[in-house]
Amino acid sequence: MKNRQRLSLFQIAWKNLARKKTRSFLTVVGIALATWVLISLFGFNSGYKNSLDRDIDNLGFQMLVVAKGCPYEAATLMLKGGTGLKYMNEDIVKLITREPEVESVTPMLMQVVFDPNKGQSGGLTAFLGIDPATFPRLKPGLSFKQGSWFTNPEAREVVMGYEAAELEQREVGDVYLIPEKEVELKVVGILNRSGTQDDGTIFLPLQTLQKIFGQEGQLTSVGIKVNKETNLPLFEEKMFKLPDVQVVSLTQVKTTIMTLVSTARILVLSIALIAILISIMGVINTVLMSVMERQKEIGILKALGALASDVFKLIWLETSLLCLLGGLLGAGLAVLTSSLTEYLIRQLLPFSPSGGLISIDARLILISITAVVLLGLLSGIYPAFRAARMRPLEAIRSEEE
Repeated sequence: MKNRQRLSLFQIAWKNLARKKTRSFLTVVGIALATWVLISLFGFNSGYKNSLDRDIDNLGFQMLVVAKGCPYEAATLMLKGGTGLKYMNEDIVKLITREPEVESVTPMLMQVVFDPNKGQSGGLTAFLGIDPATFPRLKPGLSFKQGSWFTNPEAREVVMGYEAAELEQREVGDVYLIPEKEVELKVVGILNRSGTQDDGTIFLPLQTLQKIFGQEGQLTSVGIKVNKETNLPLFEEKMFKLPDVQVVSLTQVKTTIMTLVSTARILVLSIALIAILISIMGVINTVLMSVMERQKEIGILKALGALASDVFKLIWLETSLLCLLGGLLGAGLAVLTSSLTEYLIRQLLPFSPSGGLISIDARLILISITAVVLLGLLSGIYPAFRAARMRPLEAIRSEEE
């Protein structure tokens, strides 16, 4: 008997909403848009953080020591695939390795060459001189499509990132000519796509790059990996005491970027909350108008024996259906437009990590739809209460008048 009553209430509620199709549809669309913004926002929050963590983890070290300058400029250049071309003596490596907190270090020299044959947009080529003994250990995420690392620390060889190899149309065994220097190098390895700045980089042994560019004994950066139990803030203070260097902590970089993103996220969240409030008011208005238009019908139902609780349940069910339909439609829109949303975000943000920026999973969708339905239930209390309080005779007469 109870199952029949529930089915009957559901059918009546559905038919009542179908009476005013346009009004019900617009209300559902309003709820869907608010749900879409809400899911996209929290999906961006999760996806951006995960992608940023992955990019930082792929760097293989927690800190970068560069020549003294602007730390924020150095951080941006580092995340974009390079460092400021300010040099420091390679003796700094010995000072760093003396510290007990240091697990390993890798010295690097960045050089950039302009090739006029490639035009203004693609003419810059980044070369990174690395220590073959330490760099691969600190970058375990790098894997080879072809070949391997250098045969010796002074070899005239290059390992090309995936995109660099595609652009130069090189394979293992080919000869690569450095623009301006007229130096021929043998391609011994091509990396798989990593989705990071390494894809566009050409790697050389550190000593080889130093000799080619006349920068013997010079470095542009030193990557530092510390022990797990190290107190990073204290270690940073110790590194700041080194002469003529600037320490960039990747934890600080991440915190700074996330703080900037959080500011924008709060603004968008405020807009989403306003949209939700407007949707709730729309639901209240729609259901309340429906109740007022059906006073005679509700009066007749109560005169035939319907209880106030039955009327309350009926109106409340109509509200729940509107919110559930809007929540499902909004979740579908969020999933279908996630790629477009990610594209637009990448155009607006000054720095976007590799990987997906929008992470929408079943848990997020379920929580968002549940929240929307709960808000709908709250918004339906007043219209349902008004309908339940109607007196049969007064309701019938008021419509006749």
